[in-house]
Amino acid sequence: MSAVPDAAPAAEAVPVAEALPAAEALEAPGPVAEALPVAEALPVAEALPVAEALEAPGPVAEALEAPAPRLGAVEIVHGEALDVARGLPDGTFTLVYLDPPFNTGRTQERHAVSTRRADRPAAATQDEISESVESAAASRGSAESVLRTDRSPEINHGFHGHRYERVRELLHAYDDRFDDYGDFLMPRLEEAWRLLADDGTLYLHLDYREAHYAKVMLDAVFGRDCFMNELIWAYDYGAKPRTRWPTKHDTILVYVKTPGRHVFNVDDIEREPYMAPSLVSAAKRERGKLPTDVWWHTIVPTTGREKTGYPTQKPEGILRRIVQASSRPGDRVLDLFAGSGTTGAVASALGRDALLVDVSPEAVRVMRQRIPHATLREG
Repeated sequence: MSAVPDAAPAAEAVPVAEALPAAEALEAPGPVAEALPVAEALPVAEALPVAEALEAPGPVAEALEAPAPRLGAVEIVHGEALDVARGLPDGTFTLVYLDPPFNTGRTQERHAVSTRRADRPAAATQDEISESVESAAASRGSAESVLRTDRSPEINHGFHGHRYERVRELLHAYDDRFDDYGDFLMPRLEEAWRLLADDGTLYLHLDYREAHYAKVMLDAVFGRDCFMNELIWAYDYGAKPRTRWPTKHDTILVYVKTPGRHVFNVDDIEREPYMAPSLVSAAKRERGKLPTDVWWHTIVPTTGREKTGYPTQKPEGILRRIVQASSRPGDRVLDLFAGSGTTGAVASALGRDALLVDVSPEAVRVMRQRIPHATLREG
């Protein structure tokens, strides 16, 4: 058996004195250096130290140097919605979102308001009109028959001012709870119309109990030709009764200030998956579809970063879709019933400025905690 040659000591194989620093070794001639010069074999960004690579031109460096999206300014006003709204200038908001209380349950004072119908002299009073409605109801047997039969052409074509008052009396003859809610909501809708810019849009968020009354009021304030959509936000959460269809949706009525001139950024809206993806092309599946007027979206999760604990908090996904569609970066957004501040948080993140109003000290506290960069003033 032949002897195995003695392995050369490390010092002999690579004499310490002959060992070169790494920087010199990379430049020294030799088989390895000639076969694969590091500077040539590796891309510039990989060959350079990290600090230099970040400064080198290229997509990575450009992405790192790109400025962060501008946060929109947010102002919180502690005050009653109507009082604050009346102090704001005309036409200053591209988007107004209103999520008023669906039913306050409070006893409100009733006031006799003088009004006039198109076919009555200007001196006619609320009492006189109520008297005529009651008389008509008695002659036909019920208030419901008044609603079915006592309709004039002015009601069918969208009405303003005194014409609205007449319709409200007819509805009051059918359901006296409407009178309180109408007195509360109507002046705030009028202010919303005044505050909208010519290209502005109002989103009124309600539940099923009041949506039909509010639709009549909005037709009165904006005109029926300004109606754009009835959005249905559908969710599946909570108890389900066994005596009727479970009520699992809210209604959002959408009206524009000037039909045809309103902002609607169709390309900015977040798309959603197709319900039957196998029926569309791969390109369409990848892009997703534009949402319809029925929005399936969960409520605010009980755990998660969105949760503030505020009882009427709306999910950011719903407001994001609204803000993206009906405003542009730099536009102003108004919420007169701001609650937990979802409108302001979303608008600011998308580069819009927001004015949030709420009469509740607890709502103001939640909003200040949720939006630290917001300013606060008393209304």
